[in-house]
Amino acid sequence: MRETPGKRRRLRRKLRPQTESETALTCATRWQWPVLPGAGLREPRGVGAVTRAARAARAVRTAGAVQASRGAGCACPYPDCTAAGAHPFEPGLLAATTDARMVGWWWEQRPDAPVLLATGGRGASAVSLPAVAGARALGALDRAGVRTGPVVATPDRWAVLVRPYSLSELGEVLNAQDWVPGTLRFHGDGGYLALPPSRTGAGPVRWEREPVLPAGERGVVAAPWLPDVTAVIGELTAACAQLAARAGQ
Repeated sequence: MRETPGKRRRLRRKLRPQTESETALTCATRWQWPVLPGAGLREPRGVGAVTRAARAARAVRTAGAVQASRGAGCACPYPDCTAAGAHPFEPGLLAATTDARMVGWWWEQRPDAPVLLATGGRGASAVSLPAVAGARALGALDRAGVRTGPVVATPDRWAVLVRPYSLSELGEVLNAQDWVPGTLRFHGDGGYLALPPSRTGAGPVRWEREPVLPAGERGVVAAPWLPDVTAVIGELTAACAQLAARAGQ
């Protein structure tokens, strides 16, 4: 069958399931997104030492084991930590890098460490909101024909990845909105976001919408496509406002 000119479909492929180490290396070396390991979760008392090989092999976990991470304590020394496992500790955020040797060494030492994306700069930024509002916003964007990129999800919150934005650009975008709900959070320069398949105190981190990679030249993998924040902010804001209005009824 001959292919009609102009009708050729551009081949794309999804990201296959990966371990924390593989995800970190993919982000750093192929997509050029700076990453670093998160603080991680504290091992329950009474659990014996696990060999490094066994820890690396735990790429697939049962649903019960994954759910057990929700509410677990942070491995950092602060008992009142409000972002258990999902924040930088050692090293700090400024150490985020795309260097393959450094990233490989970090996850060789701690194979189960959460993968933290350093947002803004040359990587990706994000806007996060409550999960219920996120589902409503994505549905509205789909109906409007607005293309979205990867979406990261925990049981309580979703984060829509977007192209990096500056504070001044974000200010202009927000000034155009009638009201910006406090449940909307912005992950730009100086921020971070846990990526799948990380485990945090908020529960498992997964892809609600997986990265779809454009087909490139042989051996070359481009970063996932990302929308501008201006394309999605209206529906994200509206969804949060609707959720707040219903909660106030």
